[in-house]
Amino acid sequence: MTIRILLADDQESVRVGFRLILDSQPDMEVVGEASDGLQAVELAAKLNPDVVLADIRMPRLDGLEVTRRLAGPDAENPMRVVVVTTFGLDEYVHTALGNGACGFLLKRSGPTLLVEAVRAAMAGDTLISPSLTVSLLRHHRDAGRPRAAEPLDALTGRETEIARLVAKGMTNAEIGAELFISAGTAKTHVANVQRKLDVRNRVGIAAWIWGNGLEG
Repeated sequence: MTIRILLADDQESVRVGFRLILDSQPDMEVVGEASDGLQAVELAAKLNPDVVLADIRMPRLDGLEVTRRLAGPDAENPMRVVVVTTFGLDEYVHTALGNGACGFLLKRSGPTLLVEAVRAAMAGDTLISPSLTVSLLRHHRDAGRPRAAEPLDALTGRETEIARLVAKGMTNAEIGAELFISAGTAKTHVANVQRKLDVRNRVGIAAWIWGNGLEG
């Protein structure tokens, strides 16, 4: 199955770069481009893409409002929206996820994470830039240590090790290199951890680690 993608960014150079990355994947196709938020909403209704990649700072409608309209609780036909932005501000991340986004990436994250975010969105997962995972964990810490959602024996020893590396902001590839396993195996472990802890994303894993005092 080909994943049909709509790009929404007011910078043409960014759209061109993303299109080159995504169209080079055998299972992905960019079906439309929007240069502002209102056009993104209109094209999404017309093209019905599988995934929308939306910048935050766009004319007419910003990416947070685009996300709310396309993926929020009032959306008639909810879509998968991944927010891709230069600005990793905590309030942006929280608002985007609250508005229904299924991913939040920094533009400097690189092509591998961009492709992985699209595939994660299609699989019903949420991918957040690893550096933002660390930032959001710090937010949890500053707000007070969260209570652990599950008992310590919820994860195997290997899964706990994986979760600790996630809490350090490591990507799947970096986790694989650290533990001498493939990035694909690391990804599978992370998905299993999310399922067992019943969390939506890597931030939830990091919060669980902090809540259990396992971050050291």
